[in-house]
Amino acid sequence: MERLTINGKSVEVDVDPNTPLLWAIREQVGLTGTKYGCGIAQCGACTVHIDGKAVRSCVVPVAGAVGTQITTIEGLAAGATLHKVQKAWVDFEVPQCGYCQSGMIMAVAALLEATPKPTDADIDSGITNICRCGTFQEVRQAIHAAAKA
Repeated sequence: MERLTINGKSVEVDVDPNTPLLWAIREQVGLTGTKYGCGIAQCGACTVHIDGKAVRSCVVPVAGAVGTQITTIEGLAAGATLHKVQKAWVDFEVPQCGYCQSGMIMAVAALLEATPKPTDADIDSGITNICRCGTFQEVRQAIHAAAKA
């Protein structure tokens, strides 16, 4: 049994400590906004924050997340008020199929926390998530709008 702090709540998960954090979040805690994509930390669909930094939860073992603050897409907004990145996503109609968007939003939120006014180069190097729908132009516009919010 491992104790995790997810979205400010302490939860116990009954998994092998080497289980990827993604599966504990989805299967044990029931937060399904974090998606499984590639399983090898390449696509970013599983991105969550650990202590404010974007990580690919498909390759982080549960044991590596004990004692940290984990934030998922479900914990990004402040109650009913969307996070500025979520609002920009809506305003710019970024999602198409939407599958990768929770991971993309989490990566962008972490980028803006570290780099409040990112350049296009900062975005290119900081956001490596993959969107099969090809919404990268909308993503870039939404990031710049969120940075100004």
